[in-house]
Amino acid sequence: MICLGIEGTAEKTGIGIVDSDGNILATCGDQLYPEVGGIHPREAANFHAEHIVPLINDALEESSLTLNDIDLVSFAKGPGLGPALRTIATAARSLSQNINVPLIGVNHCIGHVEIGKLTTGATDPVTLYASGGNTQIISYETGRYRIIGETLDIAIGNCLDQFSRDIGLGHPGGPIVEKHAQNTDETIELPYIVKGMDLSFSGILTSAINKYKQGVDLDIVCNSFQETCFAMLCEVTERALSYTGKTEVLLCGGVAANKKLRQMLKQMCDEHYVDFYMPPMKYCGDNGSMIARLGLLSYDKGLTGIENSYINPKYRTDQVEVTWIDKKIEHNLELPDNIAYKGAEADITETVYGDEEAIIKKRVSKNYRTKNLDDKLRMERTKEEAKLLHDCKKYDVRTPFIYSVDLANYSIIMQKINAIQLQEKIEKTSTDNLRELLVNTGMMVRRMHDGEIIHGDLTTANILISDDNPVFIDFGLGKYSNLLEDKGTDLLVFKKSLTTVIPDDCDKLFNWFIKGYDDTKITEKIEEIEKRGRYL
Repeated sequence: MICLGIEGTAEKTGIGIVDSDGNILATCGDQLYPEVGGIHPREAANFHAEHIVPLINDALEESSLTLNDIDLVSFAKGPGLGPALRTIATAARSLSQNINVPLIGVNHCIGHVEIGKLTTGATDPVTLYASGGNTQIISYETGRYRIIGETLDIAIGNCLDQFSRDIGLGHPGGPIVEKHAQNTDETIELPYIVKGMDLSFSGILTSAINKYKQGVDLDIVCNSFQETCFAMLCEVTERALSYTGKTEVLLCGGVAANKKLRQMLKQMCDEHYVDFYMPPMKYCGDNGSMIARLGLLSYDKGLTGIENSYINPKYRTDQVEVTWIDKKIEHNLELPDNIAYKGAEADITETVYGDEEAIIKKRVSKNYRTKNLDDKLRMERTKEEAKLLHDCKKYDVRTPFIYSVDLANYSIIMQKINAIQLQEKIEKTSTDNLRELLVNTGMMVRRMHDGEIIHGDLTTANILISDDNPVFIDFGLGKYSNLLEDKGTDLLVFKKSLTTVIPDDCDKLFNWFIKGYDDTKITEKIEEIEKRGRYL
């Protein structure tokens, strides 16, 4: 079967032709470059209307095919700009009717993942999708591509574009910022905002603009801006990698063109002993071949035809039922003999302290971060974690006992807890038998929050179950706060982790957890924060 795919979710018009054996037969495209400002939806739509037919002809010529050889037409139904989506959907409908073949609309974001897997050989990666309109950390789990982490405000590509426009450098901003950043190794401090698995770029954008207006050298601002934003992206990808236990990382999206991001992400993967993949650049940005590839994968006669050719500008990655992946892939990560466990930000080694079994948690240097930023984060997080672990006990919340803190080496020696993760407990236990445990866990978190302790990374992997009671570990992103916002963010991280572990019953488990937490205000706050995710 041969599929022709049409892409046009934003400023790029793309046509691709792919066959069911995974051969990419043609990839043709063109891009709108606005004279001033950003991308206007109507201008993008007009650009697509002008270029779709010529690009279809180019793709047919490149593939040495005719329209009679096309068996399926697919198009990007979302997410994207409404007028642009309507234009390509109309073109796809007309083409499918004209040549009398099935029509299918697909998710743009998943298209990036699948063309990445096809062109690199990655099998089951954690994907960092970084583009002008999207910033997502994606992982396939139990029948869907799950958004493990995402931006809570603007996407990284949009952030770079807006910075460049606001200081008068033009559009697109990514290549401009990268060029200036290459002129210096000097950096200044900018806000570094990682919230569990999620990120926020609006604060760093405002700060970078203000630094430039205050007279800081442009090259230094650009270098600092890029280094800080990309370090945040690497860290949340690193956390997703540690959480899922996968052994592959895939980078895709237009921002993958940035050499510094690629270098930093590759360094992170090397430090975790996992494989790094990135498609050829022509398949990193928006392209028609990724739409054609996904059209073939998701083709189902029951989902084709004009009646199913509607668009969805807010089409989220995790809304798509993935029918073309039929088995779970087992991952076996080989670590050096001296490392018992490789966490997102620390190496765990086993030891004995006195007569007690213990572990050493050492925050290792991250080569993808600048030394100043790395030293600052390692010191702050080591100090804060030691205090938080200790103070939790004031509120009858179980945490490992601390035996020693070595700030010079960014390490903590603490009690070894011989217990399974809540994640594993959930996977091995009938859902109906988890009610008491989830209620109890919610009660413990409420006690923690009443003591103004925010965990910061409250996933099912960071809660151990000992004698059917929760023990909380890994306060690396923790802090002290009495803000409802911070408490809600903490609980949303927990909710997302449940979605990954047990998607069919996550609402039931989370409701039990909230029952134990017992605060009506928190539910509204969680919903408010959740809606800040893209397309919600």
